[in-house]
Amino acid sequence: MALELVGGAALGAVFEKLFAAVVDASNKATQFESSLKKLEETLKSINPSILEMKKLNDQLDRPKEDMEKLIQILKDGEKLIHKCSKVSCCSYLTKWRYANKIEALEDSLLNFFQVELQAQLGRNNVEILVTLKSNRFSLSNRGVSDNFENLGSCEATDPPAFMVGLDVPLKELKRWLFTDGESRIVVSAPGGCGKTTLAKRLCHDQQVKEYFTDICYVTVSKTCDLIGIIKKLFWHNDEQVPSFQNEEDAVNQLERMLKKKVESGRILLVLDDVWSGSESVLAKFKKISGYKVLVTSRNEFPEFGSTYHLKLLSEEDAMTLFRHSAIPEDGSGSSMPSEDLVNTIVRCCKGFPLALEVVGRSLHGQPVEIWRSTLMKLSEGESIVNSEDELRNCLQSSLDALDDKDIMLKECFMDLGSFPEDQKIPATALIDMWAELHKVDKGGIYAISNLQKLCSRNLLNLVVTRNDANEIDWCYNDAFVMQHDLLRDLAIYQSNQEPIEKRKRLIVDLTGNRLPEWWTKEMQPRLSARLVSISTDEMFSSSWCNMQLPEAEVLILNFNQTEKKYELPEFMKQMDELKVLVVTSYGFCTAELTNFSVLGSLSNLKRIRLEQVSIPTLCNTSIELKNLEKLSLVMCHKIGQAFASSTIQIPEMLPKLREINIDYCNDLVELPEGFCDLVQLNKLSIGNCHKLSSLPEGIGKLTNLEVLRVSACTLVSKLPDSMGSLHKLRVLDITGCLRIRKMPKQIGELRSLREFHMRRCPGLCELPSSVTDLVDLKRVICDEETAQLWECYTHLLPDLTLSVPEEIINLNWL
Repeated sequence: MALELVGGAALGAVFEKLFAAVVDASNKATQFESSLKKLEETLKSINPSILEMKKLNDQLDRPKEDMEKLIQILKDGEKLIHKCSKVSCCSYLTKWRYANKIEALEDSLLNFFQVELQAQLGRNNVEILVTLKSNRFSLSNRGVSDNFENLGSCEATDPPAFMVGLDVPLKELKRWLFTDGESRIVVSAPGGCGKTTLAKRLCHDQQVKEYFTDICYVTVSKTCDLIGIIKKLFWHNDEQVPSFQNEEDAVNQLERMLKKKVESGRILLVLDDVWSGSESVLAKFKKISGYKVLVTSRNEFPEFGSTYHLKLLSEEDAMTLFRHSAIPEDGSGSSMPSEDLVNTIVRCCKGFPLALEVVGRSLHGQPVEIWRSTLMKLSEGESIVNSEDELRNCLQSSLDALDDKDIMLKECFMDLGSFPEDQKIPATALIDMWAELHKVDKGGIYAISNLQKLCSRNLLNLVVTRNDANEIDWCYNDAFVMQHDLLRDLAIYQSNQEPIEKRKRLIVDLTGNRLPEWWTKEMQPRLSARLVSISTDEMFSSSWCNMQLPEAEVLILNFNQTEKKYELPEFMKQMDELKVLVVTSYGFCTAELTNFSVLGSLSNLKRIRLEQVSIPTLCNTSIELKNLEKLSLVMCHKIGQAFASSTIQIPEMLPKLREINIDYCNDLVELPEGFCDLVQLNKLSIGNCHKLSSLPEGIGKLTNLEVLRVSACTLVSKLPDSMGSLHKLRVLDITGCLRIRKMPKQIGELRSLREFHMRRCPGLCELPSSVTDLVDLKRVICDEETAQLWECYTHLLPDLTLSVPEEIINLNWL
C-alpha cells in the first residue's frame, strides 16, 4: 500500500505500517488467517476515506488533533498484529483471545469511519458551503443547499507519461466506438495488464474528445454502488442531484437526463475496474439506450457487451518498458548489465506489464551483482510471484474477486498448478481429477462449466480444437486449457503457504536428481496432500526415494527426459486412497513406462490417463484393476502388444471398466479383441489412429455401449454388421473416416440413437433405407453433401435436425 495513496506523512506512514504488518502476518500466522484477511479487506476499504479526510483537513487547515485518535488506533493495531505473529499454534486460549482483539480492532476502525469521520466530513462540508456562499457561488442548480455532498469528479485523470504497447488496442477500440452498431464494450484482461491505463488514454485521446461531446469516467471497484454512480453522473452534468427512492427510480431518472443530453451530442461512459458480481448493475445500464459504455474488468460480461481482450506485451514492447523502469536514462549506476542479462530477465516476465515494471524498479540503479542474483533465483525456479509483493497482490486480487460461493472455482484454479508451465492441459485430465477430488459430475459438464467461468475471469484460456465440439455433450477430447506462467506461479504460491505436512496439494518440480530436503530425511514426514504432482526434467534418473502419501487421491507424474524407460515409483504401493493416475511425457521421444506391478496394490484406482508413453508391459504382470472405471491412452505406443501379452483375460483384469479413450495412437492396427468382452463398457472413443483399418466384428457384444466414437481414423472403410446389436447406443461419431462408403443395413436397429456425427466422410455415397427406423434420432451433424443423402428421409423422421457447421481449424493449442 503505497504512501501516496493515503496522503500525509504522519497518517500515511502509520497506516502503511499497519497494512504491511497485516499482510506479513497473514502469510506467517496462519492460525489467524481468516481474521487477518478480513482486517486487510477492511483496511483497503477505508483507505479512500482516509485520503478524503486528509485532503479536506489540509484544504481547511484543520487542527492536527482531528487525526490523533485515528493515528493512535492504527499504532495500537500495529503492536497487536506483531504480537499475533508470535502466538503459538498450540496455545488455543491465547489464539482465541487474540482473535477477539483483532476483531475488536476492526470494529474500532469501522466505528471511527462510520461515526466520527462522518461528523468531521459534515463539519468540513458546511465550512466549504459557507465559503462558497460567501463568494456568491450558487449551488441550488445542483440540488445541494444545506445537504452538501461531495460526489467527486467524473474526469479521467492523466494516464502515465510513459506507455508502450497501447497504440494498437487504442486504435481498435476507437474503431469499435466510432461504429454505429457497437454500443457496449468490455476491455478484459488479468490484473496488471494495463486496462485502466488504456481507458484513461482513450479518454484523453484528441479524436475521442472530438467525437464525443461528453465523456464520463467512473472507477467502480469491488463494491459497485449503482445509485452512487448515477449521482456522480448527475453532478458531472451540472444537473440537480435527486433523492432516489430505489435503483429502479435512479435508472429511470438517468435515462430521462441522458435523452436530453444525447440530443446535443454523443456520450461515452467509462466504468473502470468492474468486479465479478456486478452483472445486475451492468444490466441496468444496458436498459438505457442512446450512449456508449466502455467497461474495464478482469472478467468478461458477455451478456452486457462485446469483449475486447487486451493482450500481453510483445517482446519489443516488453523490453522497452523494462528498460524504462530498470535502467537510468543518464546511464548512471554502479555498472550496466549486459544485453544477455537484460534479455533473460525480460523473458522471465512473460510480457506482463506489471511484472516488467515491478522487477524493473527493484533493479533500478542496482549493481550488476544484484541483477545476476535475481536472474539466478529465477533460473533456479523461484518465481517473480514469490519475491514481488506488489505483483502477487495484484494477481491475488483476481482470486479474491471470487466470492464465498465460488470456493469450488478457487479450488479448481489452484489445481491447475499441478501441470508444467507452457503446456496445454487436457480438459479430460481435469475432469478425471475433479470427479474424484471435488465430487463433481463424472460426465464433465460441471468441470467444463468451471473452466468456462475461470476463462471468463481471465484466469485461464480454454481452447477447443474441434469446431463442432459444443455439439457433442459427451466428448471433451478436443478441449485444452492454457494458463499464463505467472498465474500458475500464483496457484503454486498459494498451495505452498501451509507446512509441507498439511498441504492439500503437494507440487514438486525436480531439477536433475536434487530432491527437496524434507524428501530425503531418514524419518519421512506423513503427508496429508490429496493431490500430488511431481515433475522431472531430462536429467532425472528415474530413481525414486520413498514417500508417505496415505491420503493422496490424485497422482500426476510429468516427465521430460531422453531416457528410454521411466519407472513408476514404488511408493505408489502405499497410496491406498489413490483414485486417479495421470502420467504424461513431454519429451520429444516416446519413453517406455515400466513397473506397472505397483498398480496391482491400488484397490481404489478408478481412472488412468497415459500420454506419449510406450506401454508394452502394461499387462505382463497379470495385474487386476478391479475398480478401474476409465482408461485413457493418448499418443501411446504398443497398445496391441500390451493387451496381447496379458496372461489373464481382459474382462478379468478390468471387470468394472466403463470408458476407454484411445487418441493419436499411430501404431494401433487393430483393437484388441478382448475389449469386446468388456460388457460393462459405456463409452468407446477412438480418434486419430491412422493405421486402424477396422473395428472387430465382436463389437456387437458391447450391449451396454452408449457412445461410440471412431473419429479421424482414415483407413477405416466400414462399420461391422454386428453394430445392430448395440441397442443402447445414443451417440455415434465417424467424423473424418475418409474411406467409409456406406453404412451397414443393421444401422436401423440402433433404435436408441440420438446423435450421429458424420462430417468429413467424402467417400460416403449412400444411406440404407433402414435409417428410417431411427425414430429417436434428433441430430445429424454432417457436411452439405452428406446432408443431401439424408434429405430424402427427413419427411419420415420429423424430429430430425440436420446441422452443417462451418469448418474452422483452430491451431491455437499448438
